[in-house]
Amino acid sequence: MQFAGAFVVLLVVLNCIVLLGQLWPEGAPPFARAVNILFLVLSLIYFVRALLIAAIRRRSPASFVT
Repeated sequence: MQFAGAFVVLLVVLNCIVLLGQLWPEGAPPFARAVNILFLVLSLIYFVRALLIAAIRRRSPASFVT
């Protein structure tokens, strides 16, 4: 569970960098494109994982849900 929290923190930091690049394009670092792509890929992984976990929990009996 600790990894999930660190992953969310990483996504928030990347989101702040992406937002700053959108609000102030002249100040965007040279690696901004890579940060944007990384943020999109990691967000996709996070949301697909969350959907899969929700689907698995929905199918399992109530006694196994924690």
